[in-house]
Parts: sequence; C-alpha cells; structure tokens
Amino acid sequence: MRKLLCTLALTGLLGCGITALAQDASEQSAPATQGPRGRMPSPDQQLEHMTKALNLTSDQQTQIKPLLENQQQQMMQLREDQSLSREDRMTKAQSIHADTKTKIEAVLNDDQKQKYEAMQQKMQERRRGGPGGAAQPQSQPQQ
Repeated sequence: MRKLLCTLALTGLLGCGITALAQDASEQSAPATQGPRGRMPSPDQQLEHMTKALNLTSDQQTQIKPLLENQQQQMMQLREDQSLSREDRMTKAQSIHADTKTKIEAVLNDDQKQKYEAMQQKMQERRRGGPGGAAQPQSQPQQ
C-alpha cells in the first residue's frame, strides 16, 4: 500500500513538472511578451492599432516600428533579468516605456500627439482599475 501511494505521488509530481515545462516552452515560442495581466500586443499589432487610431503615414510607421520593436526587446530582457528586485524591474520598465513614448511623440504631429496622449491615459486607467476602480487616484500635494 505504501509503495502504491509513493508511486501515485511521484506520478502526480512528474505530471505537474511536464505541464510546467510545456507551458514554459509555449511562452518562449510566443511572439508577444507576457505582461502582468496577460499578453502584451506584438510591435506589429501595436503599430496596426496606432496606424488606425492616429492615421499614421507610411513614413511615420517606418519610424515608429523600430521603436516598438526595441521596446519589446528591452522589456523581454528586463523580464528575464532575475538579478533585479521586482520594484527595480518596475521602475526600469516605466523608464523604457517613457523613453519609447517620448521618441514616438517626436514622430507625431500635434493632432496625433493629443490622440496618442489620450490613448496612453486610457491604458493607464485600465491598468489602475479604471475610474471608480480599485486603485485610488494620486492625491495632490497640499500647499
């Protein structure tokens, strides 16, 4: 009986290990990066969305695509860097995003910049739980 229980326990552990390896392999082959709340769109998907939303010219698309690809590459490297604390990775991720945002805005005209800012604001609200969501708005410093 004891031998049977040990065999069942080992079989269960082995099954869990194989499942974890299969999931790990599927994540590595996926073109999009994994964000904290799900899959992050690929640079091509981001560019397609931006092209529709901002009416980007082909010249603007050519300039923005490498910026999005570079951001994705940096974020993937950051995700794999286990030497940093979670807080340091979050700070670095915000820095990468802000840098990319600045470079993208340099390519946009004034009308596109306003629309892009609105898009970024909506994304921030969704990440924080939206208006009236779980996250509280930051309070203004008192004077």
